[in-house]
Amino acid sequence: MLQTRIRPSTQLRPLTTAHLAQTMALIELSAVELDQKIQSELAKNPALEVKDPRRCPVCDRQYSDNGPCPRCHPAQSPEPDQPIVFVSPRYDFVHTHNDQDNPQERDLQLAIEDLPTYVLKQIAPELPIEDRQIAAFILSNLDEDGLLEVPVIEVARYYHVPMSRVEGVIDLIQHADPIGVGSPSPKDALIVQLEVLGEQKPVPPHAEKAIQEGMDLLSRHQYTELARKIDIQVHQVESIARFISDNLNPFPGRAFWGDIRTGQSDNPPVFTHPDAIISQTDTTPDGALVVEVFSPYAGILRVNPLFREATNQVDQDKSEQWKSDLGQAELLVKCLQQRTTTIVRLLRKLAVIQREFILNGDSHLLPQTRAKMAEELEVHESTISRAVSSKTVQMPNGHIIPLSKFFDRSLQVRTALKQIICEEEHPLSDNAISELLNEQGYSVARRTVAKYRAMEGILPSHLRQTQALAEV
Repeated sequence: MLQTRIRPSTQLRPLTTAHLAQTMALIELSAVELDQKIQSELAKNPALEVKDPRRCPVCDRQYSDNGPCPRCHPAQSPEPDQPIVFVSPRYDFVHTHNDQDNPQERDLQLAIEDLPTYVLKQIAPELPIEDRQIAAFILSNLDEDGLLEVPVIEVARYYHVPMSRVEGVIDLIQHADPIGVGSPSPKDALIVQLEVLGEQKPVPPHAEKAIQEGMDLLSRHQYTELARKIDIQVHQVESIARFISDNLNPFPGRAFWGDIRTGQSDNPPVFTHPDAIISQTDTTPDGALVVEVFSPYAGILRVNPLFREATNQVDQDKSEQWKSDLGQAELLVKCLQQRTTTIVRLLRKLAVIQREFILNGDSHLLPQTRAKMAEELEVHESTISRAVSSKTVQMPNGHIIPLSKFFDRSLQVRTALKQIICEEEHPLSDNAISELLNEQGYSVARRTVAKYRAMEGILPSHLRQTQALAEV
């Protein structure tokens, strides 16, 4: 098993195990889920209480800090590109989109899919109809890591088809998003990822040979032995190991797949309670962004001071329980503060980096990874993953989008691809689209074009041609 590199956390002060565990659990919750969690704790823990919240007389927002309402009277940012960020403890959100917007055209849905469904929708247009059942069977036999649990020969016997036909279906699955899914082993997943990545960027020499012949040595960091085995220098093996750790994933099912889900439902889920609202102080290009982060009970949830005093006076038979309640209450309040701080820091950073995307749309999204964001904020990558998970943001145009969209590295390319297809005079092949994208500065292989086209629900060129003729 290949061990991926773990980036050490560089937080300012260490957290106890209980504190860290509860903070991570709270970070993962959406604002609505957090509200439900805290209400449950308030109902069962007498050591917790909610202070009377302050409300703005103009917008009726709850806020906990001293001074005027941070939304109606925001402090001026010292730099025009720096956002104004504040926390709102309220949870009674009312959607304030432009009434002229067509709800059907708003970017408010995210289809909820499992991995097999997500992959099948990508490859279905490329599959012969008779092979779709084989693909569905293969995808239904993936483990939690996205690896195939049944031998290829068993699939071939089950459907009474040649192994080569099954292998062809598996190859198509392996090249869908996430790359390497459906591989029989971590080694096979890495080889497929290496092949695809080699079409986009330089790959260290002998990397494939190192994986094929020395997977066990790589996983144990036995670089000298591997160098001797495949007859290369130790520093070359170290370079290969770094490349694999930074770019490949032996367990595709654990990768961040499906930031933008494909397909449409008759009744798609609609986001009505975002975790943050981004607006602009004015409509001028230089207007500062205002980010309101919803964190239910932030600043107004506290440990009941009377309960704390009474803990020292209670009878011995109740003392242990009261002290336990007090400890749990203190922990929850501290963890809630930590959650709020983390999400505020994340959204502040995103509002700076992705300002053009926020104001001008998908084509302006800058490629950003969770790992890079973790390094910039000096937290562990898993903290960023949890902070992004299940969160949504209302944009200045009123659209509510998943926070994960800020990390969708393919969005800019897919937007350009859709524009090319929208403007085509006759259906272009994936090769032709790949060439046009490369002319625009996007290094995209034909196979990647096919994947992105499938993710956007766009038919292959020959089917677009058939569709166009039918419409005529």
